[in-house]
Amino acid sequence: MSGAGAPVGVVLVSHSAPVAEAVAALARGLAGGAGGVPVAAAGGGPDGGLGTSAELVARAAAEVDGGAGVAVLVDLGSAVLTVKALLEEEGELPAGTRLVDAPFVEGAVAAVVTAAAGGDLDAVETAASEAYGYRKR
Repeated sequence: MSGAGAPVGVVLVSHSAPVAEAVAALARGLAGGAGGVPVAAAGGGPDGGLGTSAELVARAAAEVDGGAGVAVLVDLGSAVLTVKALLEEEGELPAGTRLVDAPFVEGAVAAVVTAAAGGDLDAVETAASEAYGYRKR
């Protein structure tokens, strides 16, 4: 699939598969089903326990890549390191894959909503990053 008209893909990387899957479901639900935005959860380690898996992240990014870019949001430190290592290795992630610095839940919702509205990768990254500014009091 080419990038023309394709939505930005979103990958949610958590140390826990249930957390990644729940946040993906929440983001899709709050985005009204996400309007065709490909969203993939990459949670847990390769054995199904807690952790992060480069293989799962790479597979998820390939799954959501439609040519318009892939926004990757992560939960904790070693997930950041895993994604950064993949980005440094040429060919491990689709071209146009970007690690987005954003709060995991709020950022995921903002990313998916923006992608569903037709936002490009820059807009998706900006919306997700701006979620750091949401105050809860």
